[in-house]
Amino acid sequence: MVLPTGTVENGRLAVHGTRIAATAPENAQVIDVTDHYVIPGFVDLHNHGGGGASFTSGSVDDILKGIHTHRLHGTTTLVASTVTGDLDFLTRRAGLLSELAEQGEIAGVHFEGPFISPCRKGAHSEALLRDPHPADVRRLIDAARGRAKMVTLATELPGGLDSVRLLAEHGVIAAIGHTDATYEQTVEAIDAGATVATHLFNAMPPLGHRSPGPITALLEDDRITVELINDGTHLHPAALRLAFHHTGADRVAFITDAMDAAGFGDGRYWLGPLEVEVADGVARLVEDGTIAGSTLTLDRAFKRAVTVDGLSVEDTVKALSATPARLLGLDDTIGSLEPGKYADLLLLDSAYDLKGVMRRGEWVVGPQLG
Repeated sequence: MVLPTGTVENGRLAVHGTRIAATAPENAQVIDVTDHYVIPGFVDLHNHGGGGASFTSGSVDDILKGIHTHRLHGTTTLVASTVTGDLDFLTRRAGLLSELAEQGEIAGVHFEGPFISPCRKGAHSEALLRDPHPADVRRLIDAARGRAKMVTLATELPGGLDSVRLLAEHGVIAAIGHTDATYEQTVEAIDAGATVATHLFNAMPPLGHRSPGPITALLEDDRITVELINDGTHLHPAALRLAFHHTGADRVAFITDAMDAAGFGDGRYWLGPLEVEVADGVARLVEDGTIAGSTLTLDRAFKRAVTVDGLSVEDTVKALSATPARLLGLDDTIGSLEPGKYADLLLLDSAYDLKGVMRRGEWVVGPQLG
């Protein structure tokens, strides 16, 4: 068992109802998981969909299908992310997603765009981008009815710093991303209250020795948690290790940035108003080949971190569970295996393949101990 204090050999874990219990209830069913890891469920801060379904444009049933797809891959807590769209459309989506958050299906809403730089727009429609005026930012977070968790914005744009301050005042994470900011502008945004780097390295100026840019500012400041997409496409393993070893597991949150094709397959999809071609598991815009989110699931991110990137199991668990849970303010109920917290747990075999998923005391994927 991977606990906050380290890995315990031959551990025992009791579940009673939806929670981890301090002692096993009478007549409890006993499951022998010898030669397996027991770790906390994964927490994904940044996810646009999966299973062929989009959180940005799908129906409620579509969204539930996407959520379930990621649960099958170990993500027991998920923040649903939107992409750039018309403000009226995004406010309607915020209302729909907030209802699912109130029902406990998702942990909240993340707005990625439209307040981003046209210079670093990635897979976002340039025609729909706009400056982050505080009134517009406030409109989106109000539409989410207290369920807005994070807004990604290019803080160098007009209104950016005031919007960061507004988000901080309302308890919403201000994330720096899709930005063309300088080092100095990024430092200003952090001082104003920004606390997250949206998919560090991607959609921002590269690190330069005379022009260090946002990457350096985001890595060096202990107030920033950096998102990393560990799919082998978005980041070279050396870049990931550079970030991870500079920040430590307490400041890294592995994310999927998944789009509809995650857990579904190759083919043509839509990401907001833009058409995407997925080939060999890599999503790119049809119009210009820009990477368009990922098809990643967090069980794959875990295995890659340990087997390719050389990270320890304990640090990888922290980056996939404890750190994002703390960032969301949910670490009193999720993110680690401790009595009183939700029984969100995963079974992995010795090859780090997922063999069981429990969410709130119920098996989503029953133990496959073979």
